[in-house]
Amino acid sequence: MEQEEVNQEIGRKLKDLRQRNGLTQQELADRTELTKGFISQLERGQVSPSVVTLMDLIECLGSTPAEFFKESTKEQIVFGEKDYFVKEDGNSSRREWLVPPAQRFEMEPLRVEIGPYQSLEEDTPHPGEEFGYVLSGRLNILIGDKEYHARAGESFYYRTTKNHRIANPGSRPARFLWISTPPEF
Repeated sequence: MEQEEVNQEIGRKLKDLRQRNGLTQQELADRTELTKGFISQLERGQVSPSVVTLMDLIECLGSTPAEFFKESTKEQIVFGEKDYFVKEDGNSSRREWLVPPAQRFEMEPLRVEIGPYQSLEEDTPHPGEEFGYVLSGRLNILIGDKEYHARAGESFYYRTTKNHRIANPGSRPARFLWISTPPEF
């Protein structure tokens, strides 16, 4: 691999780590006592960092040299039932994480079932957005002091700036696809 390719690979990995940590180039520069311009050049593969600088960046971004330089495995694109992670809460709910490594990504898709007259726990405000598509049954979506209703074939979308909760007001289980960003699992 030529030096230019190495620089680009290191830059791509640093940018990925920075974005996963929710940092701007300026915030990373401030934390590492580097300039924003240098961080930008690194991420574009235009310069090579010294070993000390690279180790500082990796540590600041919450990684280790071993993890940073680990050869990436082939990215999984299609997921099946054997890949899903399932969490059941007695008779009240069942959640299936449809893309188990979603914690590393920007959105997290789940298939959720809520038992009759049950609800998911209330969630407090946090950064992000949530989308759902009702597969069967009915849902009440409670956001702050307002309540919204959705039934099979309808979708919902909201920002997570207020307390929020999803409930099943019906006598049959309700099933829906739920996609949140950023992942919260």
